Amino acid sequence: MPTWEDVIALCEAELPAVERSTSYGTPALKVKKKLFARLKENGEQLVVFVDFMEREALTQENPDVYVVTDHYRDYPMMLVELDRVDPDELREIVIESWRRNAPKRLVAEFDSDE
Repeated sequence: MPTWEDVIALCEAELPAVERSTSYGTPALKVKKKLFARLKENGEQLVVFVDFMEREALTQENPDVYVVTDHYRDYPMMLVELDRVDPDELREIVIESWRRNAPKRLVAEFDSDE
């Protein structure tokens, strides 16, 4: 079961310009001062940014892991249940969330290094 500490370790090891921060009073990760992931107040869910179509597919395919509350319905965001998500899927989702909010130049540099 991944934890918030696992998310931090993954991001700091693999993604450039990751900054530890806070958002809405909870621990958060930002790239160049832009939020891309945060721990929900309950400490059990991760908030990430996601494409609406991808979100729809994920929440229909695995509704026990990927959740959209009324609060996030109109935003390109979803909740990930940390105690239920596959670690490899979590890695992909967090990297994609980072991509959505990182500057294009930084994403291009990241892609060229892979």
